[in-house]
Amino acid sequence: MKKLTNYLYYISMIAIAIWVAYTKGWILADFKMIKPPQAIKLIKNDKNITILDVREDDEYNSGHIAKSIHIPLGKLEANLNRLPKDKKILVYCRSGNRSISASRILKSHGYTPIDVKGGIIGLASNGMRVER
Repeated sequence: MKKLTNYLYYISMIAIAIWVAYTKGWILADFKMIKPPQAIKLIKNDKNITILDVREDDEYNSGHIAKSIHIPLGKLEANLNRLPKDKKILVYCRSGNRSISASRILKSHGYTPIDVKGGIIGLASNGMRVER
């Protein structure tokens, strides 16, 4: 019985590790992920990009990137028609977790998402202007 308990423990720990790696985008991420300095350069220099903020309303209202489209993660699939399919979509949230989920949704619907690691926190700490 003790061996079975040990096996179950290890199996559950492995399952948790795989789940964390998946939600963080460390595994099975079939979209591009970039750091804030790269994202800032992209925002400034690439005209073929749409910026998507997937945070909640109160977070967006407290500060966001100029010209970003706001669609909270929970409403993304119902509002995909607001996003152009012919442009890359730079996706950000607060710290980079929800944007991974959003990027997975976008990719599954034929979009070209680019996830910003570190979210708006990373962008702002690297000098990106946040407007209210």
